[in-house]
Amino acid sequence: MAKQYETVDQQYLAKRQLKRGAAGWVLLAGLGVSYVISGDFAGWNIGLAKGGWGGLLIATVLMALMYTCMVLGLAEMASALPVAGAGYGFARRALGPTGGFLTGMAILIEYAIAPAAISVFIGGYVEALGLFGLTSGWPVFLVCYLVFVGAHLWGVGEALRAMFVITGIATVALIAFVVGMIGKFDPAKLFDIPMTDAFGASSFLPFGISGVVAALVYGIWFFLAIEGVPLAAEEARDPKRDLPRGIIAAMSVLLVFAALMLVFAPGGAGSAALQASGNPLPDAVRVAFGGDNFLAQFVNYVGLAGLVASFFSIIYAYSRQLFALSRAGYLPRWLSVTGKRKTPYLALIVPGTIGFVLAVWIHDGGKLINIAVFGATVSYVLLNVSHVVLRVREPNLERPYRTPGGVITTAIAAVLAVAAVVATFFVDVPAAAITAGIMVVALAYFWFYSRHHLVANAPEEEFAAIARAEKELE
Repeated sequence: MAKQYETVDQQYLAKRQLKRGAAGWVLLAGLGVSYVISGDFAGWNIGLAKGGWGGLLIATVLMALMYTCMVLGLAEMASALPVAGAGYGFARRALGPTGGFLTGMAILIEYAIAPAAISVFIGGYVEALGLFGLTSGWPVFLVCYLVFVGAHLWGVGEALRAMFVITGIATVALIAFVVGMIGKFDPAKLFDIPMTDAFGASSFLPFGISGVVAALVYGIWFFLAIEGVPLAAEEARDPKRDLPRGIIAAMSVLLVFAALMLVFAPGGAGSAALQASGNPLPDAVRVAFGGDNFLAQFVNYVGLAGLVASFFSIIYAYSRQLFALSRAGYLPRWLSVTGKRKTPYLALIVPGTIGFVLAVWIHDGGKLINIAVFGATVSYVLLNVSHVVLRVREPNLERPYRTPGGVITTAIAAVLAVAAVVATFFVDVPAAAITAGIMVVALAYFWFYSRHHLVANAPEEEFAAIARAEKELE
């Protein structure tokens, strides 16, 4: 049965409109940093237990290269195809409806699951600090979802500005941490994890070559979700100009923070002391200074803003990806309806409800993050391939920003993304299997139902229709 497209009336699209002109490039850059900043506060240090400092260093450099190359490709595609579907829209144009749907679903899995994981981390953080006398995390999960989904329902401009402020507070904590740890830095502390008998093991790589592979997943934590910036395309003031500037500026900031955390946290406290820490930055201060002090408390309390910032911003990301897939008919159309304040309220509430249930049920932030990371890495492969295909197939497509190095840049990112998919699978097979299972169910829905009911005049589908028409004219 062939694909069947339906041309909807203007009333359908009028009920599915976002607020135009809500964000310039500075807010977009803040959004990009906000997505990721929680990864600077926790999670990355587990890579020390997998690969030692040298293994995590190599893994982080490789993932930094992958993300940088991918971001440059995304900047080009976002300037050429500025639609809310972002990754799904790019892959739809390059790889067809099936490729677009798979990319969109992989991104949606990443963004719908990640807030559930972060809410678990926030709950653990609140318990550890002894705030409000809580001994269970679920009230914190509930408050997080109610407050921050509510903020997004109020309006995108207000939400983005609030995210910017919270991210700024978290940034102050990171800067204070680095300044405080500079005097305690000792290169020998980086290599204090005992060497094993693994193949290729040394003081630099205590777990050998396999340790580098295992650490790749944790190198990703410094950059995970930066690719969400183009999801703001239909709410940007000048998307063709602002999206490339915003995502590249955000990536530049994240590269600096990744380098600083990777050097000064283990370099001040020792890699061995941080490899199993659930709260590595305050723990690093306490170890380095020989006990609790004001800096440790400051980073501890203010650092909570980093987790909140990522939670807050990724809610925005999942709602826009779901909105775009629903508007085009790939997922149930009722999910893309927007309210009086031009926010997709059902696309905010439904995944938020699912995320809360998952957080309470699974209650394992690490497991949830691994599911999200597997979805992310699958989408990275497809996104980079999409850039290469568009460059080859549509060389005359208007590109206000062009990726330095062209297809070579995104081909490098694609190869590294494949390596990340493989590494993620080996680190947590059950998490990879769960993600694969969700993808199979979604693909069955697409194959048997939604591909026969796509919306022809949804923006992402219109781009594809125009491309087909131009090719026929040629």
